[in-house]
Amino acid sequence: MDLELLFDVFLDTVGAHKEGKTSPTVKERLRSALIPKNALTTTARIHPKKVLILGSGGLSIGQAGEFDYSGSQAIKALQEEGVHTVLINPNIATVQTSRGLADKVYFLPITADYVTQVIESERPDGILLTFGGQTALNCGIELTSSKVLEQYDVKVLGTQVRSIEWTEDRKVFADKMAEISEAVAPSEAAFSVEQVLEAAERLSYPVLVRAAFALGGLGSGFASNKEELQVLATSAFAHTSQVLVDKSLKGWKEVEYEVVRDAYDNCITVCNMENVDPLGIHTGESIVVAPSQTLTNAEYNILRKTALKVIRHLGIIGECNIQYALNPHSQEVSVFGFGLEGYVGCL
Repeated sequence: MDLELLFDVFLDTVGAHKEGKTSPTVKERLRSALIPKNALTTTARIHPKKVLILGSGGLSIGQAGEFDYSGSQAIKALQEEGVHTVLINPNIATVQTSRGLADKVYFLPITADYVTQVIESERPDGILLTFGGQTALNCGIELTSSKVLEQYDVKVLGTQVRSIEWTEDRKVFADKMAEISEAVAPSEAAFSVEQVLEAAERLSYPVLVRAAFALGGLGSGFASNKEELQVLATSAFAHTSQVLVDKSLKGWKEVEYEVVRDAYDNCITVCNMENVDPLGIHTGESIVVAPSQTLTNAEYNILRKTALKVIRHLGIIGECNIQYALNPHSQEVSVFGFGLEGYVGCL
């Protein structure tokens, strides 16, 4: 159902090829179908000449090999549009740093200081933050708050920093979900081990502890009692200043949707995935099947509609993934995770 007009473009292209017609091209057909007629007059289009890409960096939780893939594809797409590409990536053992891919590569750490120096030297028109994992996202937020991007007139392309901040702060994300009446597991934010223990008493055990501002489940886990919770909370605060304590939904189905939205509000659910194990087994240790195998058609469409509503409400431009907890005995759904990256990621 998502963007079924693309099938019309495909059939028209095939028909034109059979008749020997070469115009319009596939790209021109797609632009005509996807871009609203009044878009070019009502929307100020940014077509940069030089773009800085914060690359995938070293392999770690929250920024693994998928970012090398998506960053490489981003470079190719930019070059197809005639955009000069500048890449920062300290990891020489990646595809995107291969000779002949990006126009220029800086083998430097992705930190605000080094990125600022590259911006001073290269003077790019735009910057891409969502193709480098957690490090790139954090760096983009820092560059914005310090007004470096504003100083050098560098536009953030795709998802804006405000939306990144909404998705990175788990408490803010829960509030944004409440604005569109989407359920999330009952939770409380805590800033100390003592506050974590108090929140667990109010929510009742078992609980899920999750570190804010951290992809990949870093510092997260389930606790069935006070002793387990104290160990988890201490570990979580080693990575972050804020911890979310959620009511456990262990045993529910874990389902994930990959969603893409463009600047003209065209949305498509690329695929959905279902963990073989129920919620409670870390995603990285669970087999995932795509597409899902046990969802009913009604459940599939409930989650699909929710995914489109969420990505629009958050103002995402590009790709994201949404993790759901689905009650196996009813159609009760809870949004429990969100990944803002250029490709598949897991919380």
